[in-house]
Amino acid sequence: MMTHTRYAFIKANWHSYIVDRALDGFQELIPAEQVDVFDVPGAFEMPLLARDLAQTGRYDAVACAAFVVDGGIYRHDFVAKAVVDGLMRAGLDTGIPVLSVSLTPHQYQETAHHNAIYRAHFIEKGREAAQAALKITETRISLSRAA
Repeated sequence: MMTHTRYAFIKANWHSYIVDRALDGFQELIPAEQVDVFDVPGAFEMPLLARDLAQTGRYDAVACAAFVVDGGIYRHDFVAKAVVDGLMRAGLDTGIPVLSVSLTPHQYQETAHHNAIYRAHFIEKGREAAQAALKITETRISLSRAA
C-alpha cells in the first residue's frame, strides 16, 4: 500500500472505553502514522464531520466508530438509523468511502462481562473497517488507472 494514503478515523466519546478499541483494531492493519483521529461527543455528530473530512480530499476513506445503546429515554434504533443513513449519505455526496463501525446492541448492560465482550468485538470491527478501507482504496485506484 502506498505510504501517502491517509485515512480519517472518527470515534464517539460515549462509551469510549469500548469504542476506542475499534481504533486499536484499525491500526493493527493501517499504521497509526497514516490515520488522523478525531473525537466527537456521540454518534449523532459523526456524519457531519465525516462529510467535512471527506470533502477535504485528504483521505481515501473515513471510518466512524460509535456504540449506540438503549438508554431508556430515547429510541436508540432511531439514533442508529439516522447515524448510519447520514454516514452513507456523506460517502455518496463526497465520493469518498465512509465506513461505519457502529454497534447498536439491543441487550447491553454496564457489566464487566458485557464490556469485555463489546471491547473485543470493537477490536474485530476495527480490523474489518481497515480491511474494507484498504480494499476499496485498492479497487478505486485500479478503476482510475483503467479509465
